[in-house]
Amino acid sequence: MTVTPKGTPEDMYQDVSVAGDRAAGSRDETPARPLRVAAVRVPERTPASELRAVKVVWQREIIRFFNGRLRILTSLVQPFLFLFVLGTGLTQLTSGGTGGINLRTFLYPGILAMAVLFTAMSSAASIVWDREFGFLREMLVAPVSRASIVIGKCLGGATVAAFQGLVVICIAGAVGVPYAPGLMLGVFGIQVLLAFTITAFGVTMSVRVREMQSFMALNQLLIMPLYFMSGAMFPASNLPTWLTVVNRIDPLSYAVDPIRRLVFAHLDLSAAVRARLAPGMTWGSWHVPIPVEVAVLAALGLALLVSAIIQFRRAD
Repeated sequence: MTVTPKGTPEDMYQDVSVAGDRAAGSRDETPARPLRVAAVRVPERTPASELRAVKVVWQREIIRFFNGRLRILTSLVQPFLFLFVLGTGLTQLTSGGTGGINLRTFLYPGILAMAVLFTAMSSAASIVWDREFGFLREMLVAPVSRASIVIGKCLGGATVAAFQGLVVICIAGAVGVPYAPGLMLGVFGIQVLLAFTITAFGVTMSVRVREMQSFMALNQLLIMPLYFMSGAMFPASNLPTWLTVVNRIDPLSYAVDPIRRLVFAHLDLSAAVRARLAPGMTWGSWHVPIPVEVAVLAALGLALLVSAIIQFRRAD
C-alpha cells in the first residue's frame, strides 16, 4: 500500500521550517546554565618562594653544565695551552728575567683567573640563549621577582666557574706550586669571588643582547683585553702610565694580583725576585694590602649584581 503525502513539495518544506522554528523557540526559552570557570590562584611572593626560585635557577645552571661534557673539556683547553705550551716554550727565553723560576709558575695565577673568566662569561650567555628560544619568557611570567632570577643565574654561573677553577688548582704541583692548605683555601676563595663578579658582569651585558651571535662577538671583544690588561702575563709594576691606569680599573687585576702574591709567598725565593715578579698593586704610593684587593673585588661583584637586576627589570 502506497501513502501519498498531501500537498505540494513547497507546503511540506514550510511545515518542516515551522517545526524547526518552534523547536528553536523552545530551546531559547530554556534558561542557560552558568559556565563553571576554574579558579586560578597565584601564590603570594614570600621570602621562601623567592629562595626556592633562586635555588631552581641555580640548579638548572648546574644541570646544564654537567650535562655538557664537551663544554667542560673545551673550556679547559685554552688555559692548559697557555700554561703548558706557551709557558714551556718561553721558559728558556725568559729564564734570565725570572730569577731562575719556571715561567709556568709565574703564569699559574693568571691561568687560574683565565679558567674562571672564560667559564663565567659562557655561563652568562645562557640568558641570551634562553631569550632566543623563548624559555626566558616562561621564566618571566612565573610569580617570582626578576631579582631572584638574576641572583640564581649569577650564583649558578659562579658555581660552575669556581668548579673549573678548582680543576686548575688541582694541577698546582705540576707547575711547582706547593699544596699548602692555607694557600689552596685562599686561592679558591678569591676564585669564587672572581667567578661571581665576572658572571654578574656577563649577565649585565647579556640582558640587552637579543642574538647569540652578537653576544659572542661582544664576548670576544671584552675577554682578551680584560685578561691581558690584568697583569696575568706580566708583573704589574714599572708600566707606562696609560697601562697602569687601565690595569687598576680592570676587575680581573684584583684577583690576579692577590693570587700571585699568595702563591709567591709560599715559594722559596729571594726578596729581590719576589719584589720584581710579585710587586703587588699600588694606588699612587700606597701599597694595597691583599684584604683590600679582595674587598674591592667583592664590592665590584655586588655593584654589578645590582646593575644586572636593574637592567633585567627594564628589559622586555
